[in-house]
Amino acid sequence: MNSQQLFTLPRPGLRWLPIWRRNFLVWRKLAIPSVLGNLADPLIYMLGLGYGLGSLLPRVGGVSYVSFLAAGTVVASTMNAATFEALYSAFSRMHVQKTWDAILNTPLSLDDVLAGELVWAACKSLLSGLAILLVIAALGLSTSPLALWTIPVIFLTGLAFAALGLIVCALAPSYEFFMYYFTLFITPMLLVSGVFFPADQLPAVVHTIASWLPLAHAVQLARPLLLGEVPANALGHVAALLVIAAVAFSIATVLTRRRLLK
Repeated sequence: MNSQQLFTLPRPGLRWLPIWRRNFLVWRKLAIPSVLGNLADPLIYMLGLGYGLGSLLPRVGGVSYVSFLAAGTVVASTMNAATFEALYSAFSRMHVQKTWDAILNTPLSLDDVLAGELVWAACKSLLSGLAILLVIAALGLSTSPLALWTIPVIFLTGLAFAALGLIVCALAPSYEFFMYYFTLFITPMLLVSGVFFPADQLPAVVHTIASWLPLAHAVQLARPLLLGEVPANALGHVAALLVIAAVAFSIATVLTRRRLLK
């Protein structure tokens, strides 16, 4: 592959559908344990912190702390589900199981494979986010019809973090490499993006930097919707997540081509 082909923008069309279907059929065999696993951490955070710590805290932004935390939990769960799928599962298929190598011996291209992995990771994270939304609705923490608009926000958040995860997947020599990504990026972002407390409580410089992070955009969209309000600057936050997803996927495509095809 020459340099010009290496940096060509990905153009998979709809040829990624067989990849998506293949991953779905494999996941379907373990669907229940998978969903329960994705529910465990966010439920612990929401119920433990929301009702436990929340009972000791004053109202936050005019709502109970558990209601405030619920929206952050939805997008944080989406982020984690998309990230794990784009890192560990995709890396297994690419490097350990050699599934991608087998697929590349068919008429499908590497761009098709990556697009299928991207959409599949976003869809899997959507299931995780929807499960948390159902819990929130069952607990009566959100009753507004506007909450339904959180569903496309969840999918868009999943796309952005799946694309970022595929970059790391393309660079990783082994599973251990992923811990750097979680330690240096995912965990700090979780703490400064407004999931657990209002981001404006942070120092001004940290708050400014944090406001550019993808999770912060997702929180700024999801929290008002779940509280029955229209998000401020909604189009700006949506555009930011779309740009992050598109740019990150393009970078991931170039890096994966360089790893597998050059």
